[in-house]
Amino acid sequence: MTERRRRPASLTGRIVVVTFAVALIAVLITALVSVQVVQSVAEGQARQQLKAQAVALVRDEATTSTRLDRLTERLTVLGDRFAVVGADGTVSGPARASVDPEVVRALQDGRSVSASTTLGGTDAVLVGIPATGGGGVVGVRRVADIAAGNAELIRWIVVALLVGLVVATVAGVLLARRLGRPMTRLAAGARELASGRRGVVIADQRVAEIDDVAQALRTLDDALSASEDRQREFLLSVSHEIRTPLTAIRGYAEALTDGVVPADEVASVGATLTAESERLRRFVDDLLELSRLEADDFAIDPQEFDVRGTLERAALAWAAACSRVGVELRTELPEQALPVVTDEMRLRQVVDGLVENALRVTPAGRPIVLSAGPGADGVVIAVRDGGPGIDDADSAVAFDRGALHDRYRDVRPVGTGLGLSIARRLVGRLGGTIAVGRAGEGGAEFAVRLPFAAALRPPNTPLARP
Repeated sequence: MTERRRRPASLTGRIVVVTFAVALIAVLITALVSVQVVQSVAEGQARQQLKAQAVALVRDEATTSTRLDRLTERLTVLGDRFAVVGADGTVSGPARASVDPEVVRALQDGRSVSASTTLGGTDAVLVGIPATGGGGVVGVRRVADIAAGNAELIRWIVVALLVGLVVATVAGVLLARRLGRPMTRLAAGARELASGRRGVVIADQRVAEIDDVAQALRTLDDALSASEDRQREFLLSVSHEIRTPLTAIRGYAEALTDGVVPADEVASVGATLTAESERLRRFVDDLLELSRLEADDFAIDPQEFDVRGTLERAALAWAAACSRVGVELRTELPEQALPVVTDEMRLRQVVDGLVENALRVTPAGRPIVLSAGPGADGVVIAVRDGGPGIDDADSAVAFDRGALHDRYRDVRPVGTGLGLSIARRLVGRLGGTIAVGRAGEGGAEFAVRLPFAAALRPPNTPLARP
């Protein structure tokens, strides 16, 4: 039993969760930093207060250990404790237990002291102010007392952070809805395109990234419409081409079945049936070849060979057909080898298709030329004819399926309308390019360019013709 596919989380939900998580992390970090800052500021203020109180006690010449408790009670806040350090180093007063020898030496040397200590077993801050005649006064305040004084401030900070967390979460929800709605509408538009509907209205979006998605869907809609129009036209063309030979075959077959064909015309009818069935076969073969070329697993067998040998054998194979209709077939090949690395059988298929097209439109007494030579970036193989040629508008659509066939079907002999499209795809699979132009013989020139293989072998190395 297959596992049921889990429904993916929505974009809105993800945005809300991420916004809340980010806000929560920011709140926690802010809270930790705020507590540390408040504590640090509070300790600084406590030291300033202790310093002010210690200075006041130092300036009071009547300050003695016997009067320190009363003076401390008058000056102290938050449980501060003080001690008096005599000129001889003796320490007296409520905070004497917190004063270590280093503090005593510092005061005797006339230096102020700001340090950490303990008071009653808990952490505390200590400030010492030296007296003019030696010794000085030391004030101590517990850290816990400092924190207690900041408790109310910290509570308000926490409340403010919680309010910020709630506001951020609400903003995340609103943002998620703002982003989620257009994405939902775009998804609905994409589903309409997938269902076969075209011309789907996809509105512009305010967010640039979402508008890019919308524009991509509109482009996809246009591309699908154009592709389907081309497919529809192609199917209509295919139907027309198949219907014509089928109509002829069916008509002659019914005539033979009904016995209305005279005996002396049976051979002629048979020849017609053979020609029409061959025409139908060629058309089906072209369709299959075009389908294979568009498949990913189309086989190519690359090998190194001399293009001159391929063209010579093609010319030999087509010589008889050209001679029968009075067309001169010749080759123009250089003396040096023209090595390429590609599939020779497929290249020969391209050349045969181009020669067949040329022979179909070339009148008697006019030439067909097979030529090859080195070009700027590889070997150039050309098939030129003395036919009617094509103009610039024809050149722009020459390799589109059925374009020239539809344009000239009532003007000149045409084939299935797929040959040039097959040639372009084949040449592309071979790693080359094909172009069409005007030939010096007055007709069309189809030029195939293939990468030159000379870099694969030392210069001037002979290459046998296969």
